[in-house]
Amino acid sequence: MSDGAAPCHCGSGRDFATCCLPFLNGDAVAATAEQLMRSRYSGFVEERAEYLLATWHPDTRPSRVRFDPQQRWLGLRVKATEAGGAGDATGIVEFVARYKIDGRGHRLHEISRFAKLDGRWYYLDGKHLT
Repeated sequence: MSDGAAPCHCGSGRDFATCCLPFLNGDAVAATAEQLMRSRYSGFVEERAEYLLATWHPDTRPSRVRFDPQQRWLGLRVKATEAGGAGDATGIVEFVARYKIDGRGHRLHEISRFAKLDGRWYYLDGKHLT
């Protein structure tokens, strides 16, 4: 677990304690699709399977989330967003997440779709890009 005073994993420039930690702890709910995507990235960094499952759309949610003990997340860059605001029902976020496994660098470039159910944002699915 990260120190709350440390910079947030999601790259927002804010402290973890005031950025993604309240979402991970269930003290706040994401107001936008991008906010949810950023908090989910932090959820992967922090290995918060329960949070990741809770924010995954019920139509596409897996039975469990697996973490690779060799994987180390290095950073997130949001490239684009489409809709996904407080008044929208759907949203799209394109991002690149960098990570290492066994010392070798990798990139996850994805266009993620989000949907709002009962006033809450959920990750629906994503298309991996090269």
